[in-house]
Amino acid sequence: MKITDFIGEATEYDKKEMLEERKPRSWLKSVSAFANGIGGALIFGVSDDETLVGLTNAREASEKISENIKMKMDPIPQVMMEIHTEDGKNFIILKVLPGQETPYYYAADGNRVAYVRVGNESIPADATALKRLVLRGTNMTYDSMVSAYMLQDFSFTKLRSVYRMRTGTDLTNSDFISLELADESGKLTNAGALLADESLVRHSRLFCTRWYGLDKASGVMDALDDKEYSGSLVSLLQNGIEFVKNNTKKRWKKTGTGRAEMPEYPEQAVHEALVNALIHRDYLEIGSEVHIDIFDDRMEIYSPGGMPDGSIVQNLDTDNVASKRRNPVIADIFSRMHFMERRGSGFKKIKEDYHRAINYCSGVEPLFRSTPTSFFVTLYNLNYNVPIDKTGVLAENQVFDEQKTGLQEKKQAFEVLISNLKISKPTKNNMLKIYMHFGSDTDFARADVMEITGLTSTPASELMRKLKSAGLVERARGRGKYKFIDPQK
Repeated sequence: MKITDFIGEATEYDKKEMLEERKPRSWLKSVSAFANGIGGALIFGVSDDETLVGLTNAREASEKISENIKMKMDPIPQVMMEIHTEDGKNFIILKVLPGQETPYYYAADGNRVAYVRVGNESIPADATALKRLVLRGTNMTYDSMVSAYMLQDFSFTKLRSVYRMRTGTDLTNSDFISLELADESGKLTNAGALLADESLVRHSRLFCTRWYGLDKASGVMDALDDKEYSGSLVSLLQNGIEFVKNNTKKRWKKTGTGRAEMPEYPEQAVHEALVNALIHRDYLEIGSEVHIDIFDDRMEIYSPGGMPDGSIVQNLDTDNVASKRRNPVIADIFSRMHFMERRGSGFKKIKEDYHRAINYCSGVEPLFRSTPTSFFVTLYNLNYNVPIDKTGVLAENQVFDEQKTGLQEKKQAFEVLISNLKISKPTKNNMLKIYMHFGSDTDFARADVMEITGLTSTPASELMRKLKSAGLVERARGRGKYKFIDPQK
């Protein structure tokens, strides 16, 4: 293999034109970072612009490299070194394997620093990254660590009820110990704290937003719906799924034996993506929460923390990624409740669920993207910009749960109508939220307005009054029933 081929294949590598004997930290920091991460290679004899200059005395340089690693790394990482000859020039390829005794420190010159890779740089690990390395090196995980909370002081109503419903058995206090949700002394582990009804881990929250349009840019209104949830991880999962259901629509078509549903997003794909976001997130990332952002054409789910092994998902074959669990205690109890499988790649399941959808095409393939500290899943709306006559069935055999499915133009027209009203922005937001829920063909009453907007009785009545005085609604059949006037007429 040529050096250029090796550089092209290596996902983590660094290069040095020569061995800097007087500045060993200049290259040992990469050795530390590779050992603390997913491994990598350091190539000596290649300049910054990737010119192959070679080494004058590769054998002598290799001996000095070995000596520096032994003397200035703590602990000593596992490496493999070879002298490579190409076009009459000698190079050293130093392969560093991912370590199991992290952190690996550069310890010399009065310094003791652990390095990590960020992009193509090796930088000192911050306090949070160092905690991750210490946990990994002691074969511990965040969720298995014992917290300061006592089991007897907190309630687990949601966890117990869902556990019984999905497994058929009760969750006893002794089960908390056997499942590592608490220790023998009755102290909760972090996993137990995350599953309590109370929000014991403050940054374990879920932010959900149904944005207006295709991005977060503000206009007449910023969002059609916006919710923040806290509490047990079980509650967060259920609330997230419910939010998606309330803010997406479903088409269906008649078939010879009944009907086939055509949701905007496959339910199992959404479920798998949200389960992964909540269970596999990095809870050491403080000040960041799981987010669900729904736009007209896509849904984006963000989770704090990259891949558990430090790899970048864009560089991987997502059909063949081994399942690795950052929080195995939480993952275990969720698998017992059949929210997820004990084995298998969530990426593959999400893609397979899309591939089974009626409106699937390569343009809506789910997208996975990660950084060292973030993970993003983009699920595309299967029904976005798909006209009725393009779904593969005759028009007379196609039906919609909601005739609101193609309301983009009407939505814009309604926005224009309310933009000139002398009312507050929150009132405009609520008007558009109600319109986007019912459209021009569905009747609604004050109770419906209260449910959609979250307003109490009096403010909901006032909102109805403003809709009537603005000429935006008309009476429908039934006491107290109204419906919106078509904004395009």
